[in-house]
Amino acid sequence: MHVFCGVLLTAILARPLLVDALSVPVLQTAATVFVAICVQALPFLVLGVLLSGAIAAFVSPAVLRRVLPARPAAAVPVAGAAGLVLPGCECASVPVARRLIGQGVPDAAALAFLLAAPAVNPVVLVATAVAFPGEPRMVLARAVGSLATACVTGWLWQRLGRAEWIARRAAAAHAVNGGRWAVLAETARHDLVSAGGFLVIGAAAAAALAVLVPPAWTEALAGQLLLAVLVMALLAVVLALCSEADAFVAASLTTLPLLPRLVFLVVGPAVDVKLIALQAGTFGRAFAARFAPLTFAVAVGCAVVAGLVLL
Repeated sequence: MHVFCGVLLTAILARPLLVDALSVPVLQTAATVFVAICVQALPFLVLGVLLSGAIAAFVSPAVLRRVLPARPAAAVPVAGAAGLVLPGCECASVPVARRLIGQGVPDAAALAFLLAAPAVNPVVLVATAVAFPGEPRMVLARAVGSLATACVTGWLWQRLGRAEWIARRAAAAHAVNGGRWAVLAETARHDLVSAGGFLVIGAAAAAALAVLVPPAWTEALAGQLLLAVLVMALLAVVLALCSEADAFVAASLTTLPLLPRLVFLVVGPAVDVKLIALQAGTFGRAFAARFAPLTFAVAVGCAVVAGLVLL
């Protein structure tokens, strides 16, 4: 907060210089793209963190454990479908999955919930619909691709995963003391500050791409569908955007076909650099070294299949 106040004060004092600097057409275009993405995404980001805080305060992971089937194979799709009604950001889903495993939920089901909750919840789907007006197929394709990613990854982990790959140590979760309303407020504040930073980074990256990358490059990339899919998948991993805001960044890349942008939206909530770090710190490096590549491959495959069928 002190740094933010210092930067704000400096910007106010240097306002004449900033106005002159932003008079350059390229910077004006970049600023317009940056502000448009932030303004569009911020309401959904705020709604998402409020819902996430409410779940942290009023919903216990034991509720999900009680409704899951006893068979792990059947529990995986149920846990994935629970993401439709239990929204949460990627960062929050990791400690929730750890708590579920600690309460006896099968590893595969907990990991399916970890992947589904930030990707198919109502806030994310509504944000996607707003970001892609007139393209309801994009919303359906994202929901199907993300839910398929969660279920397929869970089933593969059930079959191929080993218990010793998951370290049972406690995660450095964001603990809050006090009543439920204090938990809600502090969790929402913490998630908003964390996710808001990634939103700003993503909007800045989209603005930079809009003005620095020559249109001929993106047009050439649009003509190479396979290359575009791989580039957008890797971009999703590197940018590490919040799932409540990534649709607006993808929508700004208008020169690309819908399929590569769908891959961006499916891969991002499933695996990125911040998630890999969180998973390594929570479940151990052995887990992250195996789970991240598996999730990436499954997410790309499911997104491509969903896009070819629905788009």
